[in-house]
Amino acid sequence: MKVSIHHRTPLPGSYRAARVSSLFNIVEDADFRLEIDAPLEAQPWRIGLIVGPSGTGKTSLAQALFGQEAAPRPWPDLPLIDALAPEGDFDAVTAALAAVGLGSVPSWLRPFHHLSNGEQFRASLARILCEAPGFALVDEFTSTIDRGVARIGAAAFAKAWRRGGKGQFVAVTCHEDVTDWLQPDWVIDTRDGTFRWRRLRRPPSLALDIHQTSAAFWPGFEPHHYLKLPAMVAPIYYVGFVDGQPVAHVCFSTRPGLKEARACRLVILPEWQGAGLGLRFLNEVAALWRRGVNRYGKPMPTLFHTSHPGLAAALRRDPLWAQVSAELMGGCKAKSMASLKRSAEQGGWKAPGSGYGGHFRAVQGFRYVE
Repeated sequence: MKVSIHHRTPLPGSYRAARVSSLFNIVEDADFRLEIDAPLEAQPWRIGLIVGPSGTGKTSLAQALFGQEAAPRPWPDLPLIDALAPEGDFDAVTAALAAVGLGSVPSWLRPFHHLSNGEQFRASLARILCEAPGFALVDEFTSTIDRGVARIGAAAFAKAWRRGGKGQFVAVTCHEDVTDWLQPDWVIDTRDGTFRWRRLRRPPSLALDIHQTSAAFWPGFEPHHYLKLPAMVAPIYYVGFVDGQPVAHVCFSTRPGLKEARACRLVILPEWQGAGLGLRFLNEVAALWRRGVNRYGKPMPTLFHTSHPGLAAALRRDPLWAQVSAELMGGCKAKSMASLKRSAEQGGWKAPGSGYGGHFRAVQGFRYVE
């Protein structure tokens, strides 16, 4: 398909326009012209990328190729979890949010206009995944967000889009750094008017350094945890760093008898969600405990409980984990408080004054079985 774009701009007759034309030797017109041969029908494709500096005709080219503009649609003044596919399946909506890296549950309860730029970008991608159109076009793709968020978000969306139906998606952007993360099937560069097919490759890798730490890092992660819980008993903290920046957090403690470890407070900072760091991080620390690399020097399997639907689904798919429990609602809080009080009296320590349970969360339990 050969596309020719010609935006006519006759030279104005004003003094300033005439002076500029004279200074820069513009004698005919100020027209914009772009011609590209894009054989999109030559082979099947799922994701395309139109990239180039501002003013090089990206939006005009997208409209000429696909006959539509990427006009943003308004969002209702509803929590995100209600605004996305209101007639659709709840699990499908939460899966879409998790797939694009918007796994921070408090963000699900905020309207779209209360989200940060990065969260709005991911929410818009989640909307596309939920609606699963045959064709989708996003102009200014990642242009308004931090480049680190952009790269991770592009990779997360591309993985989810290819895993879904058979629709086609085109991103239009002035940022070339998303190319290796989005992994498009073809790229049009409006800078030099070239078209090229690409072979799919793995996105760039991320090196996660894991360190045993103190509780000092938890306040930076706590606002992004989906539950408000009392402190764990005798926890061991682990934090994952990318290029020296803390991005992942988890706590480990032991169950009575030192027969099993219990993992809790798993948090991946929002801008790093969707890159697959969370489960790999948890698996690595659980493997350390399984080998006895802990302060007790004793091998222990790890138990992990969650009510996050996306994380529970990921754990069920992972062969390293086996589901061992599923409760549709929490236990009796009064019974838990009484049990903690008896334990405090026997151990000679102060009871916490609260208990666990009393909620209607579906808590699912998993054991690391490797």
